[in-house]
Amino acid sequence: MRLRTALCSAVSTLSALALLSACSSGSTSASAGDAPLVGVDYPRSDTDFWNSYIKYTPEYGKKLGLSLKTTNSQNDVAKLTANAQTFISQGVKGIAMAPQDTAAIAPTLAQLESKKIPVVTVDTRPDTGNVYMVVRADNRAYGEKACQYLGTKLDGKGKVVMLEGGLDSINGRDRTEAFNDCMKKNYPGIKVFGEATNWDGAVAAQKLQTDLTAHPDIKGVYMEASFALSGTLQVLKQKGLLVDPKDKKHVFVVSNDGIPEELKSIAAGKIDATVSQPADLYAKYALFYLKAATDGKTFKPGKTDHDSTIIKVRDGVLEDQLSAPLVTSDGGTYGGVPSVKSDDKSLWGNNLG
Repeated sequence: MRLRTALCSAVSTLSALALLSACSSGSTSASAGDAPLVGVDYPRSDTDFWNSYIKYTPEYGKKLGLSLKTTNSQNDVAKLTANAQTFISQGVKGIAMAPQDTAAIAPTLAQLESKKIPVVTVDTRPDTGNVYMVVRADNRAYGEKACQYLGTKLDGKGKVVMLEGGLDSINGRDRTEAFNDCMKKNYPGIKVFGEATNWDGAVAAQKLQTDLTAHPDIKGVYMEASFALSGTLQVLKQKGLLVDPKDKKHVFVVSNDGIPEELKSIAAGKIDATVSQPADLYAKYALFYLKAATDGKTFKPGKTDHDSTIIKVRDGVLEDQLSAPLVTSDGGTYGGVPSVKSDDKSLWGNNLG
């Protein structure tokens, strides 16, 4: 009788363990066990760029042996703060986030630091507070590359519209300031109409239409991200300006992001250039540095083994500035800035499945 009871108890225990194993195996994007648990907050899912980042993240999480918990803050710093609290309660060993309001995130960063939870910020750099690593490209270079391209194409004279992002973001400020500084220094004969859009495509289209109506001789547009692509093309088409680059009515358009639609538009002659912001590498190195943090590794300024440079922004903040090439139809050099062709297979926008 005792033997029978023991056997039944053993079978029951094994069944429970099997059930527990089956239930836990699908709870994260990588196998449990010894895989470090980290949290990744997606900043938004309403743009092609960020949807690509979301696609790449679990792929690299699996490759790096990480177990992921994910949230989406939908461009709302209050939601990001709440999501960070959720991650804390889940016991994550590190968090990757992309705060769109780079000032308001400071209290959350301070709380995470006090709990010894390392943070990697992606695409944006917090105005204050410490993080383990910032993973982004040199956003001032985005504005400078756009300036050099348009300045060269316009022979240093004429009018251009800059559709700015959100100036509450370090990215919007960097791109805007760099474009303006470059134009003043290198192309003083070009008049820049700066338009605040807060990363809103509808606002960008409306302001571009107003500018083109008031100044029909505008010959260039700098979009600080692909959020403005669809609206810009629509406005140019309505104005009869969406013409071949060789046509004298052509308005030269430069974007930032490198999404597939931009690359296709360059090949079709609808826009002229973009700066390829590396969505794939943002996902890869955000998780790479979270894994390094859980392993107790540290880094210092200097060249990396992945074609980037780590710089010291301030005490407590290092930034890995990833490569972001200028992309054009011909792969030429503009104002001393080399470019790659829009069909180059090294561009992440040409490699989405």
